[in-house]
Amino acid sequence: MSGRNDLTLDRRAVVATLLDDPGDLLVVTGLGAATYDAAAAGDRPLNFYLWGAMGGTAMIGLGLALAQPGKRVLVLTGDGDMLMGMGSLATVAAAGAPNLAIAVLDNAAFGETGAQASHTGLGTDLAAVATACGWRVTTTARDMEAVTALRPRLRTEQLFAVIRISPAEMPRHLPPRDGAHLTGRFRRALGLSEP
Repeated sequence: MSGRNDLTLDRRAVVATLLDDPGDLLVVTGLGAATYDAAAAGDRPLNFYLWGAMGGTAMIGLGLALAQPGKRVLVLTGDGDMLMGMGSLATVAAAGAPNLAIAVLDNAAFGETGAQASHTGLGTDLAAVATACGWRVTTTARDMEAVTALRPRLRTEQLFAVIRISPAEMPRHLPPRDGAHLTGRFRRALGLSEP
């Protein structure tokens, strides 16, 4: 059972490590802190920030991975988003997109709505849920050594990873918020025409 005593990792350091030298990695971020952290690590056209699609991040990532099979896709989201979209774990596992990995920043709290305890702080183990949904490879990182080891795995494996991070508030680092602009620049970065 997950508790709150292992929540010590600095989320910004975690995300900066995971997104170091991203190359052509396609990154889809969940609303709130995952987006702020990815932007703080370096805003780029191949980051697709979801500003209001709580629970849908994994499915957006799956659609992108299926549409772009030659590209690596990383979904970077929080425990609240993943809990809201828990059914997507089964769908993503069943789809078996080999170019997709999911990393969940788990602070055991709903950070965007007042830091109420999330289900992961009350006993839900998202890695175990993913395994039960059919994910063949899952892991939980609790220290920076494990985070550093995750970086290459998230770029090469079909992997579901939970990273236990501190619930400490960080200053918001806001990337562009205009959905049409973000969609357009993402499409252009992929060499796709405007719809």
